[in-house]
Amino acid sequence: MPVNMNRLANVALLCICLISCAFGQEKPAGREKLLLDDDWKFAFGHPSDPVKDFGFATSYFSYLAKAGYGDGPADPAFDDRPWRQLQLPHDWAAEQDVDPAGSFSHGFKKIGRAFPERSIGWYRKTFPIPAADKGRRIAILFDGVFRNAQVFINGHYLGTEPSGYLSFEYDITDYLEYGGENVITVRADATMEEGWFYEGAGIYRHVWLQKYAPLHLEQNGLVVTTAVQPRQAVVQVGLAIRNQHTIPQTYTLKTRLYNAAGALVQQKKIAAAKVGALAAAQQQVTLQVPQPRLWSPDAPYLYTLETIVETNGKETDKLSTAVGIRTIRFDAREGLFINNKAVKLKGTNNHQDHAGVGVAVPDALLEYRLKALKQMGVNAYRCSHHPPAPELLDLCDKLGILVIDENRLMGTTGQPMSELKRMLIRDRNHPSVFCWSIGNEEWRIENNQIGATIAQTMQAYVKSMDSTRPVTAGISGGFRSGISNVLEVMGYNYMGNGDIEAHHRQFPQQPAMGTEEGSTFSTRGIYTTDTAQQHIAAYDKKPRPSFFSIEEGWNFYADRPYLAGLFIWTGFDYRGEPTPYGWPSVNSYFGMMDICGFPKDNYYYLKSWWRDTPVIHLLPHWNRQGQEGKPTDVWVYSNCEEVELLLNGVSKGRKTMKRNGHLEWQLPYQPGMLQAVGYNKGQQTITETIHTSGQPARLALEAHNSQLKADGRDIAVLTVSATDNNGYPVPDAANEVVFTITGPGKIIGVGNGNPSSREKEQFIEEQINLPLKAEARTENKQDTSYRFQGSFDLPGSFTGDSVVFIYKSIGVTQTIRINNQVVATELPQQLKGNRFSIQRQLLKPGSNTVVITGRAIVKKHDWDVVNTDPGIIQLVIPANPWQRKLFSGKAQVIVQSTGGTGSIQLQAASPGLQNITLHISAR
Repeated sequence: MPVNMNRLANVALLCICLISCAFGQEKPAGREKLLLDDDWKFAFGHPSDPVKDFGFATSYFSYLAKAGYGDGPADPAFDDRPWRQLQLPHDWAAEQDVDPAGSFSHGFKKIGRAFPERSIGWYRKTFPIPAADKGRRIAILFDGVFRNAQVFINGHYLGTEPSGYLSFEYDITDYLEYGGENVITVRADATMEEGWFYEGAGIYRHVWLQKYAPLHLEQNGLVVTTAVQPRQAVVQVGLAIRNQHTIPQTYTLKTRLYNAAGALVQQKKIAAAKVGALAAAQQQVTLQVPQPRLWSPDAPYLYTLETIVETNGKETDKLSTAVGIRTIRFDAREGLFINNKAVKLKGTNNHQDHAGVGVAVPDALLEYRLKALKQMGVNAYRCSHHPPAPELLDLCDKLGILVIDENRLMGTTGQPMSELKRMLIRDRNHPSVFCWSIGNEEWRIENNQIGATIAQTMQAYVKSMDSTRPVTAGISGGFRSGISNVLEVMGYNYMGNGDIEAHHRQFPQQPAMGTEEGSTFSTRGIYTTDTAQQHIAAYDKKPRPSFFSIEEGWNFYADRPYLAGLFIWTGFDYRGEPTPYGWPSVNSYFGMMDICGFPKDNYYYLKSWWRDTPVIHLLPHWNRQGQEGKPTDVWVYSNCEEVELLLNGVSKGRKTMKRNGHLEWQLPYQPGMLQAVGYNKGQQTITETIHTSGQPARLALEAHNSQLKADGRDIAVLTVSATDNNGYPVPDAANEVVFTITGPGKIIGVGNGNPSSREKEQFIEEQINLPLKAEARTENKQDTSYRFQGSFDLPGSFTGDSVVFIYKSIGVTQTIRINNQVVATELPQQLKGNRFSIQRQLLKPGSNTVVITGRAIVKKHDWDVVNTDPGIIQLVIPANPWQRKLFSGKAQVIVQSTGGTGSIQLQAASPGLQNITLHISAR
């Protein structure tokens, strides 16, 4: 097993902390934010059967009636040794098979009401808190749990978070064991869907432990706004200093602004300020920035704001915040302006799941997806339809991608408004966020007065908290009344749903953009629609009579200056909503890229007109055996002035490219070489050539990242494909490929982009827990001896080698026999019990006996609860090899660092093909 150096480093750091505490060294000052993703235990519970839910909420003092009486897994003494160990982020839905009884909108995964035994997930983690932390404030922060998360610490109920998308935090200072171990428990309930698309299940974003002094900057209490003036910018910083001491405090506040090179630009100091006991003080700081570098999608320049709180000359808190100086202005006649420069929105809508991993997307994979969008020419991202992971916004700040940050639920009662507020205060400092969205396609209220009133209230609330950004919503139920009339910026969802030009004439002072357009269907690499296979030809066509092709949609928005631009539905395919089909398709068909991020042909249409660099792309591929002599539609996407098409070296004509258009030829299919040549100003600029390939002969592997950080989190996205004997790609290859990995890396997911594929995405070890059936118990109270006899049934189908007895002490001493063979002799009682590997030759199919004898545990008090459960037998079924079929010639493997350094070797093998091994270094 590879050594996880990151975890070893954490253990070493913990040891140093404990040693420091033992010698009485001063506890660390200031703020610490520690990632809490490693070494969680996980098991499935049940929404209605208490036995299958580990007896949760069945005790005399249920978990809400008395403080500290969390029962079942919420009890810190609960034995979670049989549970699976894993690393966050984790999406248990991605691990499940698909089934026609599953939810259409969630990709037919086996979770939800029809699958109660896979709809409740329990998570537990034990972690130390050094004694030196006594006196600090400590909080646990969840970036996102799907969903309805009940959270406990050391048996104390902290609260329930119903939303599957919002960050939430609990101050656990008063509940902790300082100098000892602590247990955090989360029960996630994914029985009920929140949205109409795949949402995953579990703790699918990061968890953090935050430590800070009682005098500190309030969480999300810092807000930065910028104003651009002639020859300078003004950075206004508002913040709250929270005092959780029981006496007033005097503090000094320092703010420093650094440029991207780390040079100090401006600083301010407020000395001898006061804050009352258990109170917060508000401060405002103004910083002038001469000759500022402005943030924009083309040049995402970031400053760093450092904010420091000191008392008695010692630092008690420090925060670093990225600052982008920029202006936003919507004009009802001329569209969007960033820094007074017109910007046409070239955006995509995006859900948050990816092939193989579901919604548990590592940060490096988020970056991979965003860079794939940037490569297409995207400058804007709509979070459809919920707040994103905080890390996504950090990346958009750095990469220069404008973001519509979207609220998940329209409403003006306490919970919806609280969720809206939490989104606003968490995300308001990101320069990438240029617009808030208060809702999407609220058909029942879109066109009536109730909808208008709710929208007005929410919009006014947003503006009261952030006057620097406009408010929008996605409207698809007709553009004529209700919410449409009151929005600050109109969001059109599909121009086929109403008359956009008529609406603009009626509301000429209302800025507007296309929040959703396109919604076209296509299957990557498929050029003949096959209803039986549920494959849709990738030529850009109207998806439905009232909708428009990608080309028609972009032309409509590009030609109208008053429309700020559009967001295509969608950037990537996603699980669920397999419109226009249903089962057995499990993914959508809408993306410009498939669920792996492999480009479809529409990607190249948009890239042609969304980027300034020369682009040329041919479709279809030129493997069309059996179609010889038959007419074949050939399309070219390009931004060149002219394109010439050649088949086997013979010109088929040179045509002029219309702005925002494409070119078409129809020729009889003839195997060989098809070539498109682009010309600008009469000079050859760019060429694409495709060949008719032979049969697959060898595999190819390519990694987007050949060197990983040895941090246990970095990833490499690998593309596996097939080539023929001449080295030409085989675009219709469908070979089954098996993957093996060695070295300090692991495979975390596989995919191929086929929307109707029902193959597994993850291959994980299976654990089967067999309870011991108690058959007889005898106890001699005179000499306190006892005897337990039970049995378990070993399935005849079990062929694995790993059988483990996870034993809980039921005596002060005990001797254990299985099928009359001694497993352990005179074991002393242990709080955490014992674990025995049982040799297979001791066992037999069917019933096996277990006899435990020894000296009984004697109660000290009448109310003591003595353990009588001897534990379970656990069968471990090894995971099947990682494998995936190529689809349209490609598949994807995601490899993640395990924390060690060295060489990772990934081998791809397929019968009849030459195998390949790729080396990735981990440093």
